Amino acid sequence: MFTKLSVLIISLVVFNTAHAQLSITGQVSSLKFLGDVGQKNNANFFSDMRLGYNLGIEYRIGKVLGIGVDGMYGKLAGTDNSSSSHLNFESQVMGGALNLYAFFDKLGDQTKEVSPFIHAGFGYLMFDPYGDLRNKNGTKYNYWADGSIRNLSESAINDPVSMIIKRDYTYETQLKDSASNYARNTFYIPIGIGAKFNMGFRTSLRVGVTYNLCMSDYIDNHKTGGNDSWASANIGLNIHFGKKPKDAFSNVNFKDLDNADTDGDGVKDVVDKCQGTPRGLRVDSKGCPDDKDGDGVFDYMDKEPNSKKDAKVDANGVTIDEELMARRQLQWDSLSVERSEGFNNAPSLTYLEKIENKSKENKGRNAVKIPAELASADMNKDGYISAREIKETIDSFFDGANTFNVETINKLIDFFFEQ
Repeated sequence: MFTKLSVLIISLVVFNTAHAQLSITGQVSSLKFLGDVGQKNNANFFSDMRLGYNLGIEYRIGKVLGIGVDGMYGKLAGTDNSSSSHLNFESQVMGGALNLYAFFDKLGDQTKEVSPFIHAGFGYLMFDPYGDLRNKNGTKYNYWADGSIRNLSESAINDPVSMIIKRDYTYETQLKDSASNYARNTFYIPIGIGAKFNMGFRTSLRVGVTYNLCMSDYIDNHKTGGNDSWASANIGLNIHFGKKPKDAFSNVNFKDLDNADTDGDGVKDVVDKCQGTPRGLRVDSKGCPDDKDGDGVFDYMDKEPNSKKDAKVDANGVTIDEELMARRQLQWDSLSVERSEGFNNAPSLTYLEKIENKSKENKGRNAVKIPAELASADMNKDGYISAREIKETIDSFFDGANTFNVETINKLIDFFFEQ
C-alpha cells in the first residue's frame, strides 16, 4: 500500500507541475500515541514520543480551499510503568490520507506573511505492534513488586537466586491477541490546525498539530474501551511549483510609466515639475513654460508680463499694492479659519458643496486663473474648480489615475477656498 501511495504522489507531482497552485510539503513530526497502553504511565509524558515523516502534495482550488494527498511513515509506542501494568509496544506505521484544506493567507487585498490554516480528511494506516518482552539474551522480563525486573518470576524460592536485569528497549516480539486475529490495518480521520510563514522564493514554513482518530483499537495489541488515536506536532517546508501567481502589479507596464509624458510637452512625467502644461508651449528641461519677469506666474497666463523684480503679484501676475495685499490676507485668514474649523475637522463633499454655494451667493465666480499644475482638475474646462471636481480628483489620485500628489492635492483645496 505504501509503495502504491508513493507512486501516486510522484505521478501527481509530474502531472501537475505546470499548475500555478501546486505545491509539495515535507514535514518532520513528533508522534504521541493515545490509546490503552501508556495510560498507566508514571514516567515522563514525552518518553513514548517517536519521530514521523510526511510527504504530501497540495492543489489550491481558490483563495481559501485546497486539496492534498500525503504519505506518512513513523513509529507509535506506549509503555505502562505502574505496579499493576507493565505493558509496552512499538509499531512501525505507514499510510496516507486525502485532506481538504482551508487557507486564510489570501483573504483581503494582500497575501499575508503569516496566516493560519485548518484541514481534515480520511486516511489509511498499516501497523504491526511489537513488544519488548525479553532482553538481548532471550531472558523474559519478570516485574517484581519492589519495582525491579528479574530473570525469574517473583516467589520466595526465587528471591535469593534471581538476578536483576534491565530492559534493552528492543522490541523483538510480535504481539498477537489470542482471542482475535485482528487486521493490522485501519482507516483513520486526521483533523489539524497550523500556521503558514511565507519565506519568499516560493517557499513557506509550516507548523501545526494534528489529531488522528483510528477506526481500530488494536494498534497497541490491547483492546479496552474506545478506538486508539495519536497526535502529531509537525514542522516542515512547503514549496510551490508552476507559474508564479500574479500580483497587484503584474499587468502594469513600468517601462511605459517611466516614459509617460501626460501633457505632451516633451518632458517625461517623472522629471516634469509643471504637469498639465497646455500643448504647444515652449518649456525648459523641467517641463515648465517661460516666466521672463520671474514673478512665479508663467508668461502664457501672466496678464502683466513685465512686473518689477520682487514685486508682489496675484495669481494672474498683476502687481498688488499694500492695501490690496492686506485685504487679500484678511480674506485668506478668514478662509483658513473656515477651512480649519470645518473641512479639516470633518472633510466631506457635502461641506465643499456648501462652501461652493455660499461663494456663488455672495460674490459669484471669481475670475482667478487656475494654476497650470491644477488645471487638469478642471474637468469640464469652465475655468472653475467645483466641489465635485475636487472629489473626483482625489478619487483618481488614490486610484493612481492622475499625476497629483499630496502637495498638489492640498494646493487644489487651498485654491478652491481662494477662488
